[in-house]
Amino acid sequence: MRILIACEESQIVCKAFRAKGHEAYSCDVLLCSGGHPEWHIQDDVLKHLDDGWDMMIAHPPCTHLAVSGARWFKEKRKEQADALEFVKQLLNAPIDKIALENPVSIISSQIRKPDQIIQPWQFGHGETKATCLWLKGLSKLIPTNIVEGREGRIWKMAHGPDRAKLRSKTFPGIAEAMATQWG
Repeated sequence: MRILIACEESQIVCKAFRAKGHEAYSCDVLLCSGGHPEWHIQDDVLKHLDDGWDMMIAHPPCTHLAVSGARWFKEKRKEQADALEFVKQLLNAPIDKIALENPVSIISSQIRKPDQIIQPWQFGHGETKATCLWLKGLSKLIPTNIVEGREGRIWKMAHGPDRAKLRSKTFPGIAEAMATQWG
């Protein structure tokens, strides 16, 4: 399958699908940090939605969407409207199979409720980080490795210049489950 991993610079999901033999490409306005620039499209993903993909897994930036930033919502209405429009364009892309992931966010109240909410501890990582999935043409992910020791490490992460990038990375166990179950 030809798979577009939208808004992913880390290439964690891209590499999981590549390991299963799929033609997967990450796409982000940022340079990739995953070590495979030959599998990366550095551009606005909206310019590539019509490029003949069989599946897209999208990770739109949550900066203006996540309810964890609710105290600033009043000050960034335009940014929120723009972010929601971006999400709508991704969800309405001419691609048969779509998964859009984001933390608990205003997507649920402004567009539609997620089809599934997953946690890293369901896929081999002893951490909590509720992740919503909006699905089109794909089944819900089945947990692969439920573990104990559930800590909110991502939520507690110290502030710094790379905090947003580090907090947004997909856990490898979740990427593996996506590649195995959806690939």
